[in-house]
Amino acid sequence: MRESERGIRSEADSKPPSMRVLEAIADREDREPAELEPPLYEVVSPEALDDLFTPASDENSSRPGRVTFRYRGYDVTVHASGDVDLA
Repeated sequence: MRESERGIRSEADSKPPSMRVLEAIADREDREPAELEPPLYEVVSPEALDDLFTPASDENSSRPGRVTFRYRGYDVTVHASGDVDLA
């Protein structure tokens, strides 16, 4: 992960967005993702978050856009590109 002006940004990879969010916050706080309280599912549905940016067609093209929500004191933005920003 690399620092950006807006927060920690993860590299787009094969991990689902919900896991990238947990890893970004855990890295920022020097914790393990499983140690984060409250659980992510108490703030946003991990399944819904993961489904937002799944390929929209057989062409494997991702849906455009981003979603922002508040978790553990951070404004978390998940981009269709796979980046996760924490502010």
